[in-house]
Amino acid sequence: MSTETHHDDNIHRVNEKADEIGKKFEKTKAMKGLLDQGMVMIDMIKDYAKGNYREVPYWAIGAVALALLYVLNPIDVIPDVIIGLGYLDDATVVAFALKLIDTELNRYKTWREKRDAAVGAQPTGKVVDV
Repeated sequence: MSTETHHDDNIHRVNEKADEIGKKFEKTKAMKGLLDQGMVMIDMIKDYAKGNYREVPYWAIGAVALALLYVLNPIDVIPDVIIGLGYLDDATVVAFALKLIDTELNRYKTWREKRDAAVGAQPTGKVVDV
């Protein structure tokens, strides 16, 4: 299996498990500080998987996918069942990925804001009687 195929599989798995990853961000104290950025990472994966956003280097989308898969993986460096410390390694991996892809994540946020503004500005086709 080529590296590119492996990354594509990781992206697909993150896309399928996005809700589960998001719930893990929400429920754990160590991850709550990263919740907003983690959810943006998940959205970036979803838009990439749908083909909506491909203006990201492959290494960056791969780093996002691997970090999010690490969060989902129950077999960690520090097992999740250890209260107080179990999610510390997950938070560290996500924080490292965020540092690594900071510029790319900001570009994605800008793209998403422009897309959302364009969608909001499009005529709805409804006739308004005044």
